[in-house]
Amino acid sequence: MLMGEHAVLYGHLALACAVDVFVYIGVRLRDDEQVTIDSSLGQYQSTRDSLAEDARLSFVLASIKAWDAELYQGLDIKIRAEFSHQVGLGSSAAVTAAMMVALNEITGSRLGVDTLFKRGLDVIHAVQGGRGSGTDLAASLKGGIVAYRYMPYSLEGISGQPDIALFYSGYKMKTPDVIRLIEKKWQSQPALLNSLYQLMNQTTEQARLAILEQDWPRLGSLMNVYQGLMDALGVNDQTLSMMIYQLRMQPGVLGCKISGSGLGDCVIALGQAQQSVGEQAFALKISNQGTEVIGG
Repeated sequence: MLMGEHAVLYGHLALACAVDVFVYIGVRLRDDEQVTIDSSLGQYQSTRDSLAEDARLSFVLASIKAWDAELYQGLDIKIRAEFSHQVGLGSSAAVTAAMMVALNEITGSRLGVDTLFKRGLDVIHAVQGGRGSGTDLAASLKGGIVAYRYMPYSLEGISGQPDIALFYSGYKMKTPDVIRLIEKKWQSQPALLNSLYQLMNQTTEQARLAILEQDWPRLGSLMNVYQGLMDALGVNDQTLSMMIYQLRMQPGVLGCKISGSGLGDCVIALGQAQQSVGEQAFALKISNQGTEVIGG
């Protein structure tokens, strides 16, 4: 996530990008009704018409159910990732995107990206109790930088390759839990919360223009503004603040903010960070490659 966290859930603009670490999912049709999954999260076996629940593999299983009308056989599924699911790089969305594309290919359905996105978002909502904007799913499917609105749906690709780096705090709170916390915190001041979301949207709109103009110093300044709004929302904490200010003190960093829902997870820096902060650093590049079929 580059910009638009939280506000995107209420119809405002979000900016996100795909990065050059990947999830690989191999899917093979079987001659029977069995479904097997080989993943670092665990091994799984069940039957297609009565899939046993497994919270570790909930997005994969929900994806299979979403294609029930097109599937007539069992599946062997193998999942490998270049990063840990514990780090907030949109792993659940990446897995969902890969499942949508793989099942589209293996069933010969020939659905377009927009239709795959909407089916994938239904999967995310099924797993997360109706919560989730789908911003990370959109970026995973399309690749590059995307400008995205949840309601009404719109998805625009934006050219640009700014330098970014991601830093993991060492802990994270699940996005649905953060959303519930914010809803409770602001329930007595809905008008003020709406004004805050409006400011978030205005900042993100300006950031979109900065990316279109390849104006990275301006984008960095707007990232700092958005971080202030995230702080006001209540999703910052001491560890994240220390990471952000340690990064901002480095001369090559143009801007820095929480990436994602907050209260843990990752901080994103724009520019050249010379020193690492937090528990783990990721030297990432924006990837123009979205979700693709790479074998038959």
